[in-house]
Amino acid sequence: MWRHIAANALTFLMIGLFLLGGLIIWGKGQYDASGPLDQAICVQVDRGSSMRRVSQDLVEQGAVSSGAILRIGADYQEKTQDLKAGSFLVEPNASMRDIVDAVTRGGASTCGTEIVYRIGINKVTAQVRELDPATNRFAELALFEPATEDAPQAYTETLEQADTRLRVAMAEGVTSWQVVEALKGLAMMEGEIDDVPVEGSLAPDSYEIRRGDVRSDLIARMQVAQEVALAEAWAARDEDLPIETPEELMILASIVEKETGIAEERGQVASVFVNRLNEGMKLQTDPTVIYGITKGKGILGRGLRRSELRAETPYNTYMIAGMPPTPIANPGRASLMAAAQPDETGFIFFVADGTGGHAFAKTLEEHNDNVARWRQIEAERGSEAAGNASTGGN
Repeated sequence: MWRHIAANALTFLMIGLFLLGGLIIWGKGQYDASGPLDQAICVQVDRGSSMRRVSQDLVEQGAVSSGAILRIGADYQEKTQDLKAGSFLVEPNASMRDIVDAVTRGGASTCGTEIVYRIGINKVTAQVRELDPATNRFAELALFEPATEDAPQAYTETLEQADTRLRVAMAEGVTSWQVVEALKGLAMMEGEIDDVPVEGSLAPDSYEIRRGDVRSDLIARMQVAQEVALAEAWAARDEDLPIETPEELMILASIVEKETGIAEERGQVASVFVNRLNEGMKLQTDPTVIYGITKGKGILGRGLRRSELRAETPYNTYMIAGMPPTPIANPGRASLMAAAQPDETGFIFFVADGTGGHAFAKTLEEHNDNVARWRQIEAERGSEAAGNASTGGN
């Protein structure tokens, strides 16, 4: 009898283990399977929230079929205690595993609102925008210049939200002085910047920041990123470049950056300066002269005077041979690579063509024709502007 009872118990145990194993396999399949969402959503994780509360929200929004399975899976992965506050984008058909990874990974919010401080050549702006998860596009809520305008309500309200993402976006071609001045104006950052970084040493890019971040730490991040970009460009450079050091490559890249804002032209512009260096010609580029006047502290705001073009300064490439002693701005990766691998052309001249780009030439005769066309365009535009002003004044 006892043997019969023991056999039945063993049988029941085996069946139980089999069912438990099947249940675990089924649950794991549910945890890894594509979810029910047909369009993206934002899931909000408040500070002090729990995985249970988050799972309930996800069930209500139709992102997961079972909050219990999500919690069990998070426990099994030992991620329950890693829950991070913020707003996170949940893609269509995201699995429970994908969602748990998103809300426990850390780092910046991937959804909701963000404030982007854009350091441009002419001005610094603050943009408030919000991601529409359905379209994965940002809608602008506010845009203003902190130095000259009062902050709109949308900005102050968004800044107070704990999950708002903050970024500093540095444009290609800005100077180190401009970056320092812009960071001084960000009240949510702390600390002083003792010295303006060496020109060219900051990488134009977008940088995540948080309240209380130290300004000098952000500068250091920019410098490390630029060191990496310069090293990559230097390693990939053409062997026959008339450039001997990475520092010279940075100088050339900065000139290319200031001469054109059109991506497709960078290689051609770089080729002009490389060809001129190879032929022993002066670079004759206005941006270097301007830098010699402003020292990178803002924009000149007017045309160059003849006396300035004739002045013998280290940055006047109409007067000196070779390149100026330092970069004249902070170039981006594209300009660094254009300087390292310029197009193969016979161009030694270029001038504006009226479209925002440039007309390139191999001979002085071709260049003179291009200059004449540009002068005509300038004259026509001047006449139109004068006519419009006269009409508007009457």
